[in-house]
Amino acid sequence: MEFGDHDMKDLIKFRLEEYRGNDKEIKIINEFQHAYRPENAISWYTRECFTYKMLNGALRTLNGDIMIRMGFFLCDLHQQIEKIHKTQVDKYHGNIFQVYRGQGLTSTDFSQLEKNKNGLISFNNFLSTSTNRGISLGFAQKALKMPNMIGILFQILIDPSIQSSPFASIQEISYFKTEAEILFSMHTVFRINSIEKLDSERPLYQVDLILTSDDDKQLREPTELIREEASGFTGWTRLGKLLIKIGQFDKAEELYNSLLEHASKDTDRAFFYHQLGRLKSEQGKYEEAAKLLEVSLAIDQTSLPEDDADMAITYCSISSVYYQQANYSKALEFSVKDLEIKKKTLPPNHPDLAISYNTIGLVYGGMGNYTKATESYEKTLKIVEIALPPNHPNSAIAFSNIGQIYQKMGEYSKALECYEKDLEIKKKSLPADHPSFAITFANIGQVYDKKGDYLKALEFLEKALAIRQKSLPSTHPLIKVAMYNVDYRKKKL
Repeated sequence: MEFGDHDMKDLIKFRLEEYRGNDKEIKIINEFQHAYRPENAISWYTRECFTYKMLNGALRTLNGDIMIRMGFFLCDLHQQIEKIHKTQVDKYHGNIFQVYRGQGLTSTDFSQLEKNKNGLISFNNFLSTSTNRGISLGFAQKALKMPNMIGILFQILIDPSIQSSPFASIQEISYFKTEAEILFSMHTVFRINSIEKLDSERPLYQVDLILTSDDDKQLREPTELIREEASGFTGWTRLGKLLIKIGQFDKAEELYNSLLEHASKDTDRAFFYHQLGRLKSEQGKYEEAAKLLEVSLAIDQTSLPEDDADMAITYCSISSVYYQQANYSKALEFSVKDLEIKKKTLPPNHPDLAISYNTIGLVYGGMGNYTKATESYEKTLKIVEIALPPNHPNSAIAFSNIGQIYQKMGEYSKALECYEKDLEIKKKSLPADHPSFAITFANIGQVYDKKGDYLKALEFLEKALAIRQKSLPSTHPLIKVAMYNVDYRKKKL
């Protein structure tokens, strides 16, 4: 998305309407309109006015409309941090140093933090830290005055040689030049090293973090691959794809609708309709998904060659929707079109070919042709093992689908082995409440049921139901299925 004068005018108009009657804020907004330059983005960010409040609020809540309106400012801020980082990195002489951040966390968020010890944490926003421990501790203690809040002092160990995570000492250019502030760009990733209670009487904790580098492989490889999957699009569309991947469908829909309103190219419009169709499919709203994907396909057919890679992606998505509706002949028709294009345009072990073979395997499985389904899944797994790291989510999908074929063939021990591999990979690569865990738990529960172990079956089916209820609307058909499965097994005991 290119930014120009109209973006500034759009933001100013929006804020003037928001602060109508507030003379103090209107004065600052007018000053921003006339005085703002990309080289003073940090100064405006650190100033306690609408820029800081608006951007942080949008990043925290993933408000797509606001993030797009502030896109030019967000971009300028990130680029200024990167530029300053390059000029400052030599002054550290490779010496590791510490910075601090004090804030409050809800008990729920802190519980998640404790469970993720030795794991990774990423902050949605631009992260403000200080070299002064006392100031940061004061912020953590101040948070204790708010109800149900836990005070957290983040102590962060920084290796300045890590180039993948830009940060900048901004004391000289900050609006408040008395603070020894280090500002990190958004989505910086840290490893949680330790958690220690600082006060025996109050909920005040120190959390030690370490800045990660590109060779931190626990989640870096999947993260980088997720980024590569979205390469060629703006940062907004990358964010939207990630939101779908982690199951935040409402946020993704809001973001893509905002992008659709701002889109000026047919290729962009087709992509946004496609993504809206994908997320509707993920939510089980298959008729809505089909309509949106058909709009995307119609746009592509008027603007792209018939063997364009984007056409293949749309064919694959439409095939998946038909599969969910049990229209297997239509699903096979579109999945074959998808595969034919990819064979022409991609190398033989490209991960996208694995997706195509996987889709065809699903369709043949639905038709009851288990021999052809197994052949397709084995092609999927072969590509996945070559092209992707062991803990990538697509590896889990391949094992899950092969397990389902074994299950349908009555080979329950082999099916369980595949499902357990699926579960192991997902635990390493996805959030604990990701919707796809429900599929795995349900599959494992059904296999235990077939083996006659009804207690184990009930245990996993209840886990599946809990995730369905947390991640899907109460009216979603999969919740009804999960509830039926639990009730039915309870009657068997």
